Amino acid sequence: MVNSRSSVASPEVSPGRRRGPELERAILDAALEQLGTVGWNALTMEGVAAGAQTGKAALYRRWGSKADLVAEVLRTRLPPIGEIPDSGSIREELRELCVRMRGAMDTRAGQALRAVLHECDHADADRFREVIRDGLHKPAHRLIEELIRRGIRRGDVRPDADSPLVSDVIPAMLMYRMKMCGSEWRDAEIAELIDHVMVPLLRV
Repeated sequence: MVNSRSSVASPEVSPGRRRGPELERAILDAALEQLGTVGWNALTMEGVAAGAQTGKAALYRRWGSKADLVAEVLRTRLPPIGEIPDSGSIREELRELCVRMRGAMDTRAGQALRAVLHECDHADADRFREVIRDGLHKPAHRLIEELIRRGIRRGDVRPDADSPLVSDVIPAMLMYRMKMCGSEWRDAEIAELIDHVMVPLLRV
């Protein structure tokens, strides 16, 4: 006689609870998804928790508010610019820099960041502008300074062009066109910025 217990399937073992970095990645991914679908104003901690398949308490243990969570999402998901290889031409190196900055803002995180800046109130806007400054503009500024010094050593940039104001031009223009004009950077506009603004500022 067959043992009745052996004929009954064992209950499925539930997967272990996610913890630490794995759970945090799931939460941040869910928050980015929510930003892309419902935007800043409609995003809720409950919705993010549901998307991450966790409890709301897991979010509040890590982030005290929706703004804290979203700032973390944007900080960690905005891609780095990376290094610009020596091409022998300051024009080509600055063009590559602009293309990479545009690419960063065209990612899901970059698009979410732009949407957040348009939707959020004044109290939170400064925090998200800080994300742009720390994640995009400051690295770009440091990289531009490096490219200018490299150009000076090569001889295709004038020696007195190593100025913080010169290094501010590209990041400032990116922010202006994005925030004030609401426009994208087309290839022709990048070329115009480099050829009509940056190269005359830098060339011997």
